[in-house]
Amino acid sequence: MAREDTSWDITPKDMKKAIAQEKYQDDCLACKVTGSLAFIGLGVYSYISGMNNLTKQEKVILKSKSPYRMGSRRLGIATISATLVGMGIWRALH
Repeated sequence: MAREDTSWDITPKDMKKAIAQEKYQDDCLACKVTGSLAFIGLGVYSYISGMNNLTKQEKVILKSKSPYRMGSRRLGIATISATLVGMGIWRALH
């Protein structure tokens, strides 16, 4: 019995062609600007708010028996913020 609907039959050649075409489609300028500014803004916001919260909670953190002191917490906030800003810069350039 022959199938009449062959629209769902995908060959590896068709798949490679579709992936190649999709790979080279660029985003519009507005999409790049919006995306990169969103990441950069989120990175700046997370740094400022994170450091402000650490400053407010410093006494409580130092009194606690947590193995994570102020230095490691600052490093964590700086790392997350730098990663987000880096993602925004990468998004703008690629």
